[in-house]
Amino acid sequence: MKPKTITQSMSWLHTWCGLLLGWVLFAIFLTGTIAIFDKELNVWMQPELSQRGLDQSAATRTAQRWLEAEHPHAASWNISLPTERAPALAVSTGEQRRGERTYLDPLSGEVLEPRETVGGNFFFRFHYTLHMPRLLGIWLVGFAAMAMLVALISGIVIHKKIFKEFFTFRPGKGQRSWLDGHNASAVLLLPFHLMITYTGLVIFLLIYMPAALDALYDGDRNAMFRDGRSDAAQQQEPRGQGRGDRRAQTATAELLPLEQFIAKAEAHYGPGTLSGLSIDNPGRADARVTARPLLGSRIELTKGEGMTFSGVTGELLQAPPPSRASLLTQRVMAGLHFAQFGGYPMRWLYFVCGLISCAMIATGLVHYTVKQRRQAKGSRRFLHAAESLNVATVAGLSLACGALLWANRLLPVELAGRGDWELRLFFGIWLLTLFHASVRAPLNTWREQLYAAALLALALPVLDLSNATGMPDGIRLGVDAGVAALGLLLGWIAWRIPAQSVSSRTTRTAALPATGAGQ
Repeated sequence: MKPKTITQSMSWLHTWCGLLLGWVLFAIFLTGTIAIFDKELNVWMQPELSQRGLDQSAATRTAQRWLEAEHPHAASWNISLPTERAPALAVSTGEQRRGERTYLDPLSGEVLEPRETVGGNFFFRFHYTLHMPRLLGIWLVGFAAMAMLVALISGIVIHKKIFKEFFTFRPGKGQRSWLDGHNASAVLLLPFHLMITYTGLVIFLLIYMPAALDALYDGDRNAMFRDGRSDAAQQQEPRGQGRGDRRAQTATAELLPLEQFIAKAEAHYGPGTLSGLSIDNPGRADARVTARPLLGSRIELTKGEGMTFSGVTGELLQAPPPSRASLLTQRVMAGLHFAQFGGYPMRWLYFVCGLISCAMIATGLVHYTVKQRRQAKGSRRFLHAAESLNVATVAGLSLACGALLWANRLLPVELAGRGDWELRLFFGIWLLTLFHASVRAPLNTWREQLYAAALLALALPVLDLSNATGMPDGIRLGVDAGVAALGLLLGWIAWRIPAQSVSSRTTRTAALPATGAGQ
């Protein structure tokens, strides 16, 4: 037997990396694409928090009055200011991440009680954990991302005429059309595919490759980040006793109006770039106010950064210093992946690129089953399982995402554990799509599930406008319009699938589930 050429070896590697992890990768890419608008989905899924005013100064006055009246002796306050993407005003006391949030009307100060929901954050968490225990999910997603890199690089080796294939698409040619679609979508966004996959791995670098952290810093991540800051930053870093000790030893003093610190911080970050304020020791002489910027103020992902002022005198105590090259590189990589910069034009660009990436994975999965059935290769049982997983992963997951949004509107607002019920319906319907795909002919399941997903998406604006309380704002209408547009796309794909009777399940055309396959 002749030894395999490098192209043949890469072709085998590309096929099996893409197939065995393609189902996981599609779920990662689809939920990641949806998570680009996670904050907008949070607003949509809690219509009680509709836009009531984006004046941050007025909102800060409202929050300060409420906190002084309700929690005058708290060790710390946190205020999440209304922004363009998240127009709610929220306050909490204690540690910022663990404090229970209270939502306020930015104008009247009235306490708002939004419905319990998993929100758009569910898609974000699923994107990097697959709704598994966090560490296990991160490792599995990282393994899939490495397989994605292998598939991309091996695909470049396989396709010697890569630029010619960018301009080649032959509709109505069955297997050939699927391969053309897969190649074109891969070549069109090859830089994006490489960037988004590699930066996703870089984000969790310390989890995947902890040896350097353990060797140099004895596993202390905070020490590593401190070392990554400039020398000026380390000199500015406040030192002293714990928060509770300082509060017990310092005298009382009146806190300045917090709205003053918005103008001070915007002078550095720019107008409209703040996300919140954190106040330590309010009502004491050593009160500190930290103004935190939006993550999208620049490409560098500056999570946790802020400007710290004296809450009594207004003096600047600590300015955000520049990062050293190593930390700056990691933050820029993370910023490129999360797409928090560039406003809505950049978010829509990432969204479209994410959809094309999903199409690339889906066409690759379908091409494999089409090719195997046409050539009558391999186990029929494995082929049927692959076809069922293709349908459930691509069409079924799309249907489950639409069902989650419907559940948000149809479940009673006062239902206990409402967020858990949303998840039960999401995963229950997704599981039903797999059962449906396993007992029906492949072509029929593609049509039925895609039509069902399209129907849910197209009818969602009607459900929203007829079910939710209050007048819809720009964010809600934008989500409704975007979901309806996706419904039109899903409906068009389903319409392009040729009709097939159930009795023809074992025929060769049963595995051609999409546009141009038989029309």
